[in-house]
Amino acid sequence: MDGEKRGASGDFDPLNSAVPATKIEITVSCRNLLDMDTFSKSDPGMAFGRTEVIDNTLNPDFVRKFVLDFFFEEKQNLRYDVYNVDTRSSNLSKHDFLGQMFCTLGEIIGSTGSRLERTLSGIPGKKCGTIVFSAEELSNCRDIATMQLCANKLDKKDFFGKSDPFLVFYRSNEDGTFTICHKTEVIKNNLNPVWQPFTIPVRALCNGDYDRTVKVDVYDWDRDGSHDFIGEFTTSYRELSRGQSQFNVYEVLNPKKKGKKKKYVNSGTVTLLSFKVESECNPSQPTSLHYMSPYQMNAYAMALKAVGEIIQDYDSDKHFPAYGFGAKLPPDGKISHAFPLNSNTENPNCVGIEGVLEAYFQSLRTVQLYGPTNFAPVINQVARCAAEVTDGSQYFVLLMITDGVISDMAQTKEAVVNAASLPMSIIIVGVGPAEFDAMEELDGDEVRVSSRGRFAERDIVQFVPFRDYIDRSGNQVLSMARLAKDVLAEIPDQLLSFMKSRGVEPRPPLPATPSLPPSHHTI
Repeated sequence: MDGEKRGASGDFDPLNSAVPATKIEITVSCRNLLDMDTFSKSDPGMAFGRTEVIDNTLNPDFVRKFVLDFFFEEKQNLRYDVYNVDTRSSNLSKHDFLGQMFCTLGEIIGSTGSRLERTLSGIPGKKCGTIVFSAEELSNCRDIATMQLCANKLDKKDFFGKSDPFLVFYRSNEDGTFTICHKTEVIKNNLNPVWQPFTIPVRALCNGDYDRTVKVDVYDWDRDGSHDFIGEFTTSYRELSRGQSQFNVYEVLNPKKKGKKKKYVNSGTVTLLSFKVESECNPSQPTSLHYMSPYQMNAYAMALKAVGEIIQDYDSDKHFPAYGFGAKLPPDGKISHAFPLNSNTENPNCVGIEGVLEAYFQSLRTVQLYGPTNFAPVINQVARCAAEVTDGSQYFVLLMITDGVISDMAQTKEAVVNAASLPMSIIIVGVGPAEFDAMEELDGDEVRVSSRGRFAERDIVQFVPFRDYIDRSGNQVLSMARLAKDVLAEIPDQLLSFMKSRGVEPRPPLPATPSLPPSHHTI
């Protein structure tokens, strides 16, 4: 299938226009296409982009997507042409034209459930079938997952041999439908296949929603395209990210067989052999939020310096434990969600905020950033320190800087609820362009955070997106000052509320300057 961009007034390029509001992923399917082949079905394939070719089918669901920049204020005209591919030539004139359809990107997005179905036309006197579009806004998640699966005792579907199984992955949609996102290769004549490892962008699998249902269909491949359905199972990115374990062995169920046969158990099992995720956040790349530019600080460093330089004045020895989360550590690549930035597990303290910054930049050179991003471990780490102080002599402030992709919301809520009864506050600074809905949920200004029916004793979380404080003229000092003022505004009241709830009276003034305890910082 071939898609072309068309101008409403002049030539408009939907891929290369000014400032897009967002990126939209378009998935395409066709139904009841014209059969242009004498001895087999058509081989439809989709000039801003083309789909893959799917053999011998009049009802293709294309895996390859179209990613377009969406401009709300502009009319973005699109044309889709469908062809039956007969040769390997890239010249469309060498292939059979099956029909075309015109629409705008806005029509697709504005349709119910962002799903648009239209009739194909272009061949006089012929019914060309229909084309179906579904659109979804892409998240900012850029992680890449690699996994491998195998199956055991799949149903035998071929009369003269065993099945030729392959897997088809779908992600769920809000309206209950599913969007295809991956197909494995076919393993011939094997009821216990081991498929090759494959990589897939995490946003293709779940678009950054780790609990989104992922459905996997198991088919027996047939040359004529009428693949036999063996069964299905459902999972999620969060489940898959557990890796090889008892949780990732799935029964393949065929609903029709289950309804007809009383003694039906399953149509085999599928097992996850391996799963790993690679983050594209390479600090050496200018697109990374951790980019170490020789000319200016990145957003992480700016947030750390802005908040840290103020709060360090209330610490007596200026020694700050600093932790990172979400990385593979040398030498064996073990994943950690709470590791000392200075690589010293016995003494994670850094001297002053400059020492924290130095440890942060050094860690970027030695660890590999890696998902998923879990908040709970580092919150619990600081909470354990705070729990040791019962006389009100110390109060802990945890500064967390994140790009907004959180993987363990339930565990994090429980950690916050537990920490609310301890002498500590949590500051979360969101950096980058991501949507921070999850972070807003942790900030209990309007609705107190709860976990398992238990509400936090008090509000201890303050969240701000750093982008709201960036000075338009590029003045980093002014941006940092604005940020620090807002994120630290609630700390005095949070400290006082804890002390009053515990009946702790202010101590008499000392000859020396009184101080607050060490603040914990994480990157």
